[in-house]
Amino acid sequence: MSKINWARVFLGGLLAGVIINVFEFVTNGVFLAAEWKAQNPEGAAHLGYAAARPRFGPGVKTAVLTGCAFWVLTTVLRTIDDAGVGLYPPRLLVILVLVCLLQSVVASVAGARVYKE
Repeated sequence: MSKINWARVFLGGLLAGVIINVFEFVTNGVFLAAEWKAQNPEGAAHLGYAAARPRFGPGVKTAVLTGCAFWVLTTVLRTIDDAGVGLYPPRLLVILVLVCLLQSVVASVAGARVYKE
């Protein structure tokens, strides 16, 4: 067996990721955009921060709280369902839950930085 060409693995994965993102954008951002907007007109993360800001004040603390709430309501609940089905190894689900927590908090803090009333 020959040695793995890691540069090609990386490039192939990058190309596959670009293709998947293009498909997702065209499907959800073009063809289904109106349906998604009807389901979520303001964007869940921004809507959560906008709703929490008058109660908890502007800033990083509120953004972290709304990011965590968004994470619980999306990732954690879905992962509990996925774990119950047993299709995925628990290690994979734990990694995804932790990464999604980080990305939800970082995204919420970044969104809060640009949010103005």
